[in-house]
Amino acid sequence: MRIAIAQLTASTDPVTNLALIEAYARRAATRGASLVVFPEAMMCSFARPSSEVSEPFGGPWARSVRDLASDLGITIIVGMFTDADDDRVYNTLLVTGADEARYDKIHLFDALGFHESKHIAPGRSLELVDLEGTLVGLATCYDIRFPNQFTRLATTGAKVIVVCASWAPGPFKTHQWRTLATARAMDSTAFVVAVDQAAAGDPERRALPTGVGHSIVVDPTGRVLLELGTAPELAFVDIDPAEADTARGALPLLSS
Repeated sequence: MRIAIAQLTASTDPVTNLALIEAYARRAATRGASLVVFPEAMMCSFARPSSEVSEPFGGPWARSVRDLASDLGITIIVGMFTDADDDRVYNTLLVTGADEARYDKIHLFDALGFHESKHIAPGRSLELVDLEGTLVGLATCYDIRFPNQFTRLATTGAKVIVVCASWAPGPFKTHQWRTLATARAMDSTAFVVAVDQAAAGDPERRALPTGVGHSIVVDPTGRVLLELGTAPELAFVDIDPAEADTARGALPLLSS
C-alpha cells in the first residue's frame, strides 16, 4: 500500500485550501499512491471560527473532494467541519474514494488553555474503512493521547491507524507528538500514519494554531519509517499491512 503524506498549512479560506488539496492529491496520484492523507482542519484553520465554514457532510466542499477522489482514482482522508445538532460543529474526517466514511473527533482538546468543546461537539463512535482489503482506523489530533481508542480499533481489525492533526505548538510538543505516535503504534501493533499541519513559517502566521509539522509513520513494532520536518511537503511511504499480523503473532498484546 503506497500512502502519500500531505503536510500542509491550512489558511482560513476553504476555497484556497481546496485548491491546495487538489494540487497535492494530483501529485500523489501521479506517484502511484492509493491513499493520500491530509491534516485535521484542512477545510479551514482554527484561526477562523469553524461555525463560519461548517457545512453538511454532503455539502459543496465535501462534494468537491469526493469528485476529486473519483477523478483521480485515489482515496482521500481530510479534515473538515460539519454541522452538529446544537450550535456547535463536528471536527470531521472525510474519507472518500475506495470507501466512504466520516469520523467525528471523540476526544476534545480542553487542555493547556484551549476549550475545544465550546465550539466542537464530540463524536460518539469509532470508525474504520476498508482500503484495498485492509481495515484502516481513524483518529484526530488529541485522540492520540488515549491508548484505548487505538487498541479498540486494532481489536476490531485495524492494521493501519491514520491520525490527522493540527498539533498546536508549545514546549515539548514536537517530542510529545513523536513519542505518542510511536507508543500508539506499539500499543495497537498497527501502522500509525500521523499527519500534522506544517509549521507556519512567516511571522504573520507563526502565532496561528496550525501545527508543528513532523508528520510521522511508525510500523507495528515502533520503528519510525518516515518523519518529516516542519515545512510543507508531500512524502510517500510503502507499507505491507501483513506486517501487523506478524507483529501480533510475535507479541500478542491485543489478546492478552
